[in-house]
Amino acid sequence: MKVIEPPNLIDFPYTKAFFTGKFPPGKDIPEIVSGECGISKDSIYLPVQRHTAITYVLETGYDPVVADAVITRRRKVLLGILVADCVPVLLYDGVKMVAGAVHAGWRGTAGGILKGTVRVMEERFGCSAADILAAIGPSIRGCCYEVGRDVSTAIQEATGRGDYFSQRGDKYLVDLATANKIQAVNAGIPRENIWQAGECTFCNPDEFHSYRYTKGTAGRQGGFIGIW
Repeated sequence: MKVIEPPNLIDFPYTKAFFTGKFPPGKDIPEIVSGECGISKDSIYLPVQRHTAITYVLETGYDPVVADAVITRRRKVLLGILVADCVPVLLYDGVKMVAGAVHAGWRGTAGGILKGTVRVMEERFGCSAADILAAIGPSIRGCCYEVGRDVSTAIQEATGRGDYFSQRGDKYLVDLATANKIQAVNAGIPRENIWQAGECTFCNPDEFHSYRYTKGTAGRQGGFIGIW
C-alpha cells in the first residue's frame, strides 16, 4: 500500500500523519491501518461520512457519528477519513496539541468545511490559525474534475477568487484541492504552513481509487493523523 507522509508534519515527534494509496476492496480498513502502523485497531476513529459540513470534536469514546471532519486533543487516537477523488486534509496545531482530519468533496468545499473546522479548533481549544499546519492529500484535480455551472458557482461562492477553476464550453473544471488551500489561507493558516500533494486520483488509477474513473464503483484511500 502506497503511503505518503506530508513533509510539513513528519518532523513532529509526537504525531503520526500520512495519506494512503488505495485500500483493497472488501478489506477491513482499520485492520489494514493497524497492521501498517503497529497500533491497536480499536485506537482508530473513522466518522460516518455523508458529504456534510459537520465537524465533530472527539472527546470520549469511539462511537461513530455523522461528520466529515473530526478533531481531537486526545492522545493515542488515530483520526481517519476515507476518500475516492474528494480532498483529504490533515490539520495539526503543535502549540495546543490538537489534530484534525477533514473530508472535503464538492459539497463540503461549498459548505466551507475546512474553514469551519479551523473555526472549531479556535473556539473549542483556543488554537490560533497561525499555528495550524495543513496537509492536503491526493484528490481529483482540475485537469479531470468536470462539473456543471451550479457546482462551480457554489464552490466559488464559498472560496472566492483564485486559479482553481476554468471553463470548457458549458462545463467547468474545478481543482478542489486548490480551492481548499485557498479556503485554508482565508481561514488564517499561513501559506507556508500548507503542503499540497501533486497527484490526481483520476490520472493515477493504479495507485488511487477514483470514483469518477470507475464510474461509481471505486474503493477508498485515506488520510490519518494522531498525537502520541
